[in-house]
Formats: sequence, C-alpha cells, structure tokens
Amino acid sequence: MTINLKHILIATTALAVVAAPAYANHHEADETAEAEAQTEDQRLSAFFDELFQRNLANSPLFQSQIGMKGERYGEWDDFSDAEVVRQHEETISDLARLRADFDYDALSEQSQVSYRIFEFLQERAINDHEYRFHGYAFSTMNNPMTFPVTFLQNVHRVDDVSDAEAYISRLNGLTVAGQQLMEGIDIAAERGIVPTSFSFDPVIADARNLLTGAPFDDSGEDSAILADFRGKVDALEIDQAEKDRLIGEATAALETAFAPTINNFVARVEDLRNDSVGPNGVWALPGGKQYYENRVEFWTSEKGMTAKQIHKTGLDDVKRIRGEMEAIMATVGFDGTLPEFFDFLRTDPSNFFPDTEEGKQAYLDQSKAYIDSIYADVDQYFNILPQAPLEVRAVEAWREETAPIAFYNRPTPDGSRPGIYYVNLKDMTTKQKHEMETIAYHEGAPGHHFQIAIQQELTGVPMFQKFAFFGAYTEGWGLYSERLAKEEGRFADPMQDFGRLQNEMLRAARLVVDTGVHSKKWTREKAIKFMLDNNPMTEEDATKEIERYIDLPGQALSYKIGMIKILDLRDKAKAELGDDFDIRDFHDAVLKNGAVALPILEELVDGYIAAKKAEAA
Repeated sequence: MTINLKHILIATTALAVVAAPAYANHHEADETAEAEAQTEDQRLSAFFDELFQRNLANSPLFQSQIGMKGERYGEWDDFSDAEVVRQHEETISDLARLRADFDYDALSEQSQVSYRIFEFLQERAINDHEYRFHGYAFSTMNNPMTFPVTFLQNVHRVDDVSDAEAYISRLNGLTVAGQQLMEGIDIAAERGIVPTSFSFDPVIADARNLLTGAPFDDSGEDSAILADFRGKVDALEIDQAEKDRLIGEATAALETAFAPTINNFVARVEDLRNDSVGPNGVWALPGGKQYYENRVEFWTSEKGMTAKQIHKTGLDDVKRIRGEMEAIMATVGFDGTLPEFFDFLRTDPSNFFPDTEEGKQAYLDQSKAYIDSIYADVDQYFNILPQAPLEVRAVEAWREETAPIAFYNRPTPDGSRPGIYYVNLKDMTTKQKHEMETIAYHEGAPGHHFQIAIQQELTGVPMFQKFAFFGAYTEGWGLYSERLAKEEGRFADPMQDFGRLQNEMLRAARLVVDTGVHSKKWTREKAIKFMLDNNPMTEEDATKEIERYIDLPGQALSYKIGMIKILDLRDKAKAELGDDFDIRDFHDAVLKNGAVALPILEELVDGYIAAKKAEAA
C-alpha cells in the first residue's frame, strides 16, 4: 500500500525566537517592534506545533519512522480515499488559517522562511489532490506488497515483548490495509487509470517472492518476513516459552492475514492486465496532459516551466557532455567513436566485479571507501556535518526486481537507525566499476546523506521543516554533490571521471526522455534507444530507467533542474562577492533551512549575498 502520511508534514515542537539587537541602545519603538515580532513568532510556532502533533497522531507509520513508539505502534495508517479527502479538507483549512491569523511582516526572518515553506507545501498539496488516482497504485517503482515487509524489517524495532506484539498486530492489520488498497485500485480503474503493461510481471513476481519459505511452503527455510520477526524475537532476553508464543502468533498472522492479502493483490493485478494503459506515457491517461503539467511543477517546484523548454535544455546539455566524454576518451587512448567506446565499456570484463558474493562485497567495500574519503578534508567545504552515521548495504534479494538501482534511506532523528546507501546488486554484470564512485557521492556523502540528515538535525526550525520534501532541491543537491566531489579533487582516475560524466549524461538525457515519453508521445523503445545512444549503461539498466520514468512522470526532471539552479546561484554568489565568497558559507545558505522550493532557495541565497555584502561594507 502506498504511504499516505499527508502531503506535507506539519510543524514544530520548538521554534527559536531570537532577535539579536543591532545596536547597544534601542529606541523604545524598536524594542516594541522586536517584542511584537517575537510574539508573532511564538504564535506561529504554536500553530505549527498544533498541526504537526495532530498529523503525527494520525500517522502510526510516521511515528515509527521518526523512532517513536506509542499506543498506535501496532497499527498502519488509514489508506482509504475517505481519509485522503478528509486530510485534503484539513489542508485547505490550515492554509486559510495561516493567511488569516498571522502577520507575515511581523515575523522574524527565520519565521518568514518557515511560513513560506509551509505555504508552498500547502498550495502544492491542494493542487495535487485532483490527480491522486493518476499516481499508479503499483509500478516498477512502487510495489505495495513489499512495502509492509521493508517497513517492518527496517523501521519496526522490537526491544521488548510489547514491540513484538505490535509487530504481530501490524501483520494482522494488513487485512484492512489491503482492502483499502484494493479500493484505491478499483476507483482508479473506474476512472480509466491502470498501470503500465510492463509493471505487471515484476510486481507480481516480487509479491509472490514474499510467500517463499515458512510458513508458506515446506522448503525448510523461513520466509523473509518470518526470518525478520524470529531474529528480532530471538534477540530478546525472555524465556523460550514466551519466544515460542510470539513466533506462533506471528506465524498465524502470516497465514491468516499476510498471505491472503498478498494473494488477493496478485489476483486483482492479474485481472487488470487487459485494461492496462500499455507501455505509454501519461498522455494516454484521461486528463494526462494536465496531469503531466502538474507533475512537472511538483518535481521542479518551478511555475511555468514547460515540457518544450525542458526538452531543449536536455538536448543542449547532452551535446555538451558528449564533447567532454570524447575528451576523456582521447585521454585514455581509445581509438574509435564514442558509441564504440560505450560498447567497449558495456562488455569489457575488467569493468565489472564478479557476479558472486565476493564480487558484491567488493562493490560494497569500495563504495564505502569512496564515502570515507570525503570526510578526510570535509571541513574545507562544509561548516556543519551530519551527526547520523552512514552505512552501505545491498538491497535485500526478495525485492531486487522492483527496487531502484541505488537509493538512500534516511536515518531516524533519534539516531536509532543510520542513514543507509542501498545498492541493487541483483546482477553484477550491470554494475560498471567506473561509475560507482559518483553514485557513492550522490547517494551517500556529500550527497543525500549530508542534505537529508542535516535537515533532520536542524535546530530552531519547525518540526515540519525537518521533513519537508522538494524533489528538485533534494535530487539537485545529490547531482551537485557529484560535481562538488570533482572540484574537491576526487575522480583522479580519468575513467572514474568518465563515470561522473556518464551519470551527469543520465540526468541530462532524463530531461529529454521524460518529456519525450509524456509530452511528445515517444515510445518506450525510442526512449531506451536514446539512452543507449548517449550513455554506456547496459540495455537492462536503460530499460529499467525508462520504465521508471514512464511510471513516475516528472521525477526524472528534478536532478538536472535542481543542479542547474544551485550552480547558477553559486555562480551568482561568486560574481557578486568576489574574494569574500566562501563555499562553506554558501553551503550553509543552501542547507540551513532544509529542503525548499527552488524559488525560495533563490531568495535565501540572495539574502546570504546581501548579508555578506553588509558585513564587508
């Protein structure tokens, strides 16, 4: 089932209200104005706290994700459309309250930033509501049956017997949650929205994989979910009889709630095959053109950016990067064309680790070494570092079919779960050595881990701000981090630098193919060919990428659009500040408020430039 935590996570348990005096002596009017600003800040803080606590109470999943245990630890969220509609009405009301009850001009600068972020999130959620069924109920990127297992495995902690009982309660609760999921699938199908044809087989395969092992067959090995539960219970310091009771109750829940939910889902998916939209972009859906415009705005956070404009930007960038690739090809002495070099990289045995357990471990070890190297001179580029640790892990075998190639899993704010860079090692013949360095920087450090962990560790901001999400900012930072690592002196090996360009080319090509399949009605095959013509990725990876873009319209735009904005703002700061420019301070300006919409980021950087100029005056 798709997580519906709420379109936004609202507010704060504490908002620092500090306004340092500009002069030793104040006029009485200045003191009065400052006091009024603090009062307005406190009122806004209380408002944000009220909404955050309300939404937190409504989401057992989010409570668990941030490390909380409470009365609802054994529950799932309400995934029904009735609940989505209720939350939508709350969102409209919350935005109206914000605008009616608070004087923006009376707020401190920090509170004004929080106000703007909250306002932007609310407006976006309201605009997205009418398209809530256009987001496919299942896809190559979203398997609602594997989600409960990954959640229980990675998020649900078992520290005592009551936690284990809550785990069992969640297994039993899948009956209702599954029914709510089916309701959503049916409503979408009635509206003519059925997932892409290529999603069916991998989604079904991963769902059926969950029913492999005890208690579902006689293989003699535990299923993934039972193995997780058994391992957590065995780690408890309780007597064996109590462990046996818990494992017995979990087994019963798996047989009576978990397995029927999986089987019902598989049957419903099979029933929908003939109604699929096919392998096409969202132009083929009812209201597809308007939906794609909505997705472009959602993922870029920029208003008025058109698919035609983005497509041209992508084509121009592809041309530039090809030129830089050809220069490296000449440096390493390859005698041939760029397409021939691509083929060489796809087939050269030395470009891959062995497709064995040892090869997979070598990939993980090398990725960790790249990330560790970032910390050697990190203080030259950052004033603030994340406190949360970072781990590198392989994607679990049972979800390899629908898991992305690589991704980051955020830590818990309380430190009970680290940040995790996951890499899908299903087939090592698709994991080229020369691109692994840049992926490690993007998903790990200084990429997603720095940005997301630092965001969660912010102080003096509303709680919602620690979890706010803007795709172009988050993925733009990840891609910017690859460029930053190059500027720091990484990629000394020209082939690893080629891998960096290969990954930048991937993001540039995404601008072309995403707009191509959803706006220009490109076929899946045409999009795959464009990727292979401009990138040495394997055909399997190119296919997986294109299917991801078709299933998740607009998301692929966020990387390049965000990176371009960050680089443009950095160039602006350098030009205006000259010798007073310090990259550490620039990174503070970008990171210190967490994820923001790109128009707000521009305002923040402009404020940083103005403040630095004032200091130098």
